[in-house]
Amino acid sequence: MTDHRAPPPPSGPVPWDKDFALRLLTDMLRIRRMEEKSAEMYGAGKIRGFLHLYIGEEATGVGALHALSPDDNIVATYREHGHALVRGMDMGAIMAEMYGKREGCAHGRGGSMHLFDAATRFYGGNAIVGGGLPLAVGLALAAKMRQEQRVTACFFGDGAVAEGAFHESLNLAALWRLPVLFCCENNLYGMGTAIERSESQTDLCLKAASYGMPALRADGMDIVAVHETTRQAVRTLRESAGPVFVEYQTYRFRAHSMFDAELYRQKAEIEEWKTRGPIHTFSARLKAEGKLTEEEFLALDAAADAEVAAAVAFAEAGSWEPVADLLKDVLTPAEGKP
Repeated sequence: MTDHRAPPPPSGPVPWDKDFALRLLTDMLRIRRMEEKSAEMYGAGKIRGFLHLYIGEEATGVGALHALSPDDNIVATYREHGHALVRGMDMGAIMAEMYGKREGCAHGRGGSMHLFDAATRFYGGNAIVGGGLPLAVGLALAAKMRQEQRVTACFFGDGAVAEGAFHESLNLAALWRLPVLFCCENNLYGMGTAIERSESQTDLCLKAASYGMPALRADGMDIVAVHETTRQAVRTLRESAGPVFVEYQTYRFRAHSMFDAELYRQKAEIEEWKTRGPIHTFSARLKAEGKLTEEEFLALDAAADAEVAAAVAFAEAGSWEPVADLLKDVLTPAEGKP
């Protein structure tokens, strides 16, 4: 086992007004409660297949996505429920998709790892490690060719940095000056492998910088650091019209997936990192500044619980795809041929 000691918890002033700060806190609570319920429904056999939870990493997705425009493109990984939710996807459609129901965002055919919503420019979770990186480059190339002022943000984990697609994508984006924001969520473990066991160079910003692009680093457990660093990255990207890399140093509190026995890290390490939990540290800072009361926090939490309950009810009431439709959209015959 590898020992990854946790730094001190996030602290310091929150440089935002109360309304914006509570919007971000609300989104972190929505993700946390949805993910906890998803784990419960998985245990009950309602959600099948793979399930990768975002618990502990909420500050990264929320802080980064709130620094982007609704016109920007988003590409994510298989740990994408939180990204989809913050991007504007209906929680009921997300839950129904995980249930495999027709009312899901991909009509029940994608499941947990393949959420997709063109209306919010959310171009998918992706089950392949690093698989979203070339897609992001393609989306950015299309935007540049159409002369659209649009950023494509691509989220991926530290495990993807060892993939060839990572290097090919950063290289092309740099060569062609494409507007890609490469968002690396470094949670220190690629599945069950500690980063120093798979990367000879663990300074991920150094790797990105070798391709001739700006590379920034943020504490992924601190939503203030995430948001402000991402705003800086987006500003740099829009001014230079070239790619920017951001490493968010974060940590997942749950196993890699529901199938993970989690034998590769110490329980004490997890508990230590929980002291840096983004929800309770951020809410404590807001309370200290008079921007949040305990009553307001409880009300926000209750609202998140209610939204989750409604999403589960929507998924439970959803319908299964009929057997007759199983080949629909799988193959489109040539005109005039069966």
